[in-house]
Amino acid sequence: MPIWVTLLGVFAVGWLVVGVNGGSFGTVTNLQNIAQRCVALGLVTVGQALVVLAGSLDLSVAYIVSVSAMVASVTMAGDPGRVPLGIAAALGAGALAGLANGLVITRLRVNAFIATLGIGMILRGGLNATFDNFAGKIPDEFQTLGYDAVAGVPVSLFLLAAVVAAAWYLMHRTRFGYHVYAVGGDAEAARLSGVRPWQVLLTVHVLSGLCAAASGLFLASRLGSAAPWVGPDGGYDLESIAAVVLGGTALAGGKGRLLGPLAAVAILAVVDAVFNFFQADPFLRTLVRGVIIVGAVALYTFRADRDRT
Repeated sequence: MPIWVTLLGVFAVGWLVVGVNGGSFGTVTNLQNIAQRCVALGLVTVGQALVVLAGSLDLSVAYIVSVSAMVASVTMAGDPGRVPLGIAAALGAGALAGLANGLVITRLRVNAFIATLGIGMILRGGLNATFDNFAGKIPDEFQTLGYDAVAGVPVSLFLLAAVVAAAWYLMHRTRFGYHVYAVGGDAEAARLSGVRPWQVLLTVHVLSGLCAAASGLFLASRLGSAAPWVGPDGGYDLESIAAVVLGGTALAGGKGRLLGPLAAVAILAVVDAVFNFFQADPFLRTLVRGVIIVGAVALYTFRADRDRT
């Protein structure tokens, strides 16, 4: 509940600040823009939350976003008939990257931080060696995902809602979800109870890759093409972790919910909307985001210390 109260407070402050300066913060257009800003990071955050709940971490998500966007754009090549193939190829690329993360962590027993950072660097190297600018083209028919609205609600928000609903059901209504919490809480105790931690970790990393790929598809639909830097420039790796922590999920795993991190994503989107109104310097935006990330980690440390006492 506190994170949702914080969201309302941040929105109220944004409304007040913009209003005092002669702007209108609560317009339909602005609310639609805020909703659109939630989608890309929100999709990545859902996957990151699953990984963190299992006691792992994924620092490769930004590059999975880029790879998936590039694969979709190049595969579709402006041809509406190739849209299904482009979607399948992008999701497949994301799943494979997630599988690679999971295998390195579970089979090679490499720390998740190092493993996903390394996979991310491999993906980055492949992108930079293959592309140096925008490539491919997204057909107009697929760009409806990024721009169209139904009854005033952006189409992309329905995508995010569907992914969130599926993840929520998986975590709270299936045996697998209970296994995720068990492994995140105590992997050894879970193993002694008959759970296979390596299978859980492998699965959540594949799911994280799929969520990042969905984000890449959305960004490609917005851009009409794709470039190698769309993921890293969005800062989806650190910002998704910050959103997960701000949303009340323990970095150590085993404790937290899916909806809290989404409220944190909305907070970041509202802050972005305020910056856009004032046409703030990009450096200032980066500075504030850095403060939010540091604050999120500090908040996690405070919670962890409080729980131990």
